[in-house]
Amino acid sequence: MQQPRPNFNHNLEMHVSDTRLLAVASMGLVAGALLGLAGTFMPSASLRGLAWGLDGTALIVASALLAVHHLRKGHDLISAGFLVFAVGEGLIVSGSAMELAASTPSFGAGAGLWAAALILVSAPKILPLPVRLLGFIAAILFAVVAVQIFTGRALTPLSAPLPFAAYPFLVATMLGWAWAHLRSGRT
Repeated sequence: MQQPRPNFNHNLEMHVSDTRLLAVASMGLVAGALLGLAGTFMPSASLRGLAWGLDGTALIVASALLAVHHLRKGHDLISAGFLVFAVGEGLIVSGSAMELAASTPSFGAGAGLWAAALILVSAPKILPLPVRLLGFIAAILFAVVAVQIFTGRALTPLSAPLPFAAYPFLVATMLGWAWAHLRSGRT
């Protein structure tokens, strides 16, 4: 009986497709990270809402693409983490155009899901250690924010010291995810 021959064209198509998927996901992560950070410093609520709305959309698309990529690779925990991140980001983006105080409940729920997602993505030893460490720090900070909101503390997405001080860790984590995925798409 003759063995089936490997389909090299199919493997090449999968590599090109996966490379494009990772490039689009990485662009979404970078755009989301930068727009989210920029929105934090916007001078008006309408510009902040626009930046955060675009940020959230880019991050949801990027997270969905990365969930598909990691599921194909057999990285179930990371895939689940990116799915949870997309759900959390959906809750966060739902409050983008609201007054800050009105968005607190959805922000608290989203921050809790961000924390869970960051742990799921950072736990497996797949991504580089510095990126994983940043993810763990961001997870702890957003878990604290979520607990504070769930227990009745009147925080907004711009409250200081938290969640304001947590954003640089989240942004650095997302930029690390983008870098790691672009790098892996080229090899």
